[in-house]
Amino acid sequence: MKIEKFEDLEVWKESMRLAVEIYEVFKMLSDYGFKDQVQRASVSVPSNIAEGYERNSNKEFIQYLFISKGSAGELRTQLYLAIELKLIPKDKGLQLLESSKKISAMLYKLIKTRKENF
Repeated sequence: MKIEKFEDLEVWKESMRLAVEIYEVFKMLSDYGFKDQVQRASVSVPSNIAEGYERNSNKEFIQYLFISKGSAGELRTQLYLAIELKLIPKDKGLQLLESSKKISAMLYKLIKTRKENF
């Protein structure tokens, strides 16, 4: 499949799904500071993919993919905390962690591809 816009990127689609799921899982959390932080980190992942893509420079795209990957790591840390503090059910937290790890792996592969082939 030809990539013509950032919306065509599977990693963007996956990270959007995860961000939506994070919002749904944390919507009733009364710790508003933590909720805000985890939601912001989740939104940062697809947002930085999109922003980097729209810059029309491979070097800048790669830079924003690294930022996105960093946000995915931040999100994973917050999910570990949420599980430990019993803010979310453990099984749901583990599922969200797996999704974030998958996205990090996808970002790593995309970065590698962009460095080697563009």
